[in-house]
Amino acid sequence: MSESGERYVSAVTRPHIEPGRLFIGGQWRVAESKGRRDVVDPSTGTVITTVAEADAADLDAAVDAARGAFEGWARTPGRVRARILHRVADVIREREDELVAVESVDVGKPVTLSRAVDVATAAEEYEYYSALAQSVDGATRQIPVPSHAYTRREPLGVVGAITPFNFPLILSSSKIAPALAAGNTVVHKPAEDTPLSALLMAEILAEAGVPDGVVNVVTGGGAVGEALLRHPGVDKIAFTGSTRVGKLAAAVASQSLKPVTMELGGNAAQIVFEDADLDKAIGSVIKGFVFNTGQFCMGGPRLLVHRSLHDTVLEILSQAVAGVPLGDPFDPATVIGPMTAARHLENVETYVAIAREDGGRIVTGGERLELGGGYYYKPTVIAGLANDSRAVQEEIFGPVLTVQSFDTEDEAVELANSTAYGLASGLCTNDLARAHRVAARLQAGIVWVNDWAMLDPAVPFGGVKQSGYGREYGPEGLEPYTKVKSVVISLA
Repeated sequence: MSESGERYVSAVTRPHIEPGRLFIGGQWRVAESKGRRDVVDPSTGTVITTVAEADAADLDAAVDAARGAFEGWARTPGRVRARILHRVADVIREREDELVAVESVDVGKPVTLSRAVDVATAAEEYEYYSALAQSVDGATRQIPVPSHAYTRREPLGVVGAITPFNFPLILSSSKIAPALAAGNTVVHKPAEDTPLSALLMAEILAEAGVPDGVVNVVTGGGAVGEALLRHPGVDKIAFTGSTRVGKLAAAVASQSLKPVTMELGGNAAQIVFEDADLDKAIGSVIKGFVFNTGQFCMGGPRLLVHRSLHDTVLEILSQAVAGVPLGDPFDPATVIGPMTAARHLENVETYVAIAREDGGRIVTGGERLELGGGYYYKPTVIAGLANDSRAVQEEIFGPVLTVQSFDTEDEAVELANSTAYGLASGLCTNDLARAHRVAARLQAGIVWVNDWAMLDPAVPFGGVKQSGYGREYGPEGLEPYTKVKSVVISLA
């Protein structure tokens, strides 16, 4: 590891992430469980620190703390909640260097990405929902009987937030910020591989003035997540993760009729039409599949290119992709870091092997990069696969791009919609009418035109088909954290 890397590692081995402690009721508590879990630096394969493996008693304590804090937080005026959430955004920016350090060493994310995307976005999420906290309003309704009728939007209660390993800071903030804005309290279970920013954010939320018990953090593996899904004291589940686990989570939550929002897997297509600006299109294509080392549910791992451009695009990609800086995430020049865990690296290798068996041609990449014991895989472009290959149809979740050709607009849309997923999609064209026409036909929660991963807290995203249901971001992202009550007063 570089000297800068050593400095980042030292930044996360601090008392606020002391092994064995959980954040419950506004306090750092030693977990009742004696279980511990190692947290590994994916750039070296070495252990950074350990965290608690929470058990049922720990989870009960966290839910009790959230329930105890709920009434007071729910009755806190929206303007007061707004000020506190805005202060959270301020403290995130003040402690930017710490958050960058934690996110990069925990996830293997390049520091430039952690700073410009993850930390910046988390601050913007709290800032955006601080504004909406002041406008959680109902409406009056005109009815024919002599009465005064109106609706109220009220918080649900205790929200169980279960978040994934790839964007731990962003995807926890996208749940906690609207939940708090609406007046709910939260028990957060971060991913077992990447829990460190959740622990640091607990400290930041407290510093910003979030009252004790309003946000609680329990660390651990799948058993803790399942217990949170089943807990009778939890009123709603907000989940981001794989489609496989999401189906299990929805089934468990349904047993107690908990409302659930699910942001699940994706396998988006990037369509490059014959009239596209090729320089811009190539940049969008590369960003779409190497962003966050391909560990991005809204990534674009399937390239559909017009047949007239197919060979030209492959030639450009063979040179350009091999030149994308890959290596030490603590080097500011790095664009692609390691995979977050060894099992994710092995999963990518499995799919590339499947592609080879199915007749795929490796245009570039296709193998590990041996570097300092880390979990590195070279960005890979594969051509010549049939559409029914598992390497095309299934979510690889790594820096792998498959390339297919098409002849007509209808064929492009059919190929784009041919998988079980529907989280994101995109196209490159200079024809404005085509952009609108194709966007309307793509089965996805968000469609990007002439670029990739254009995200903002004001613009909702979410899945269709096997990519889940519910929306995050925008006013639409606040609604799942509220319930509507109608009040009708007789005037007779």
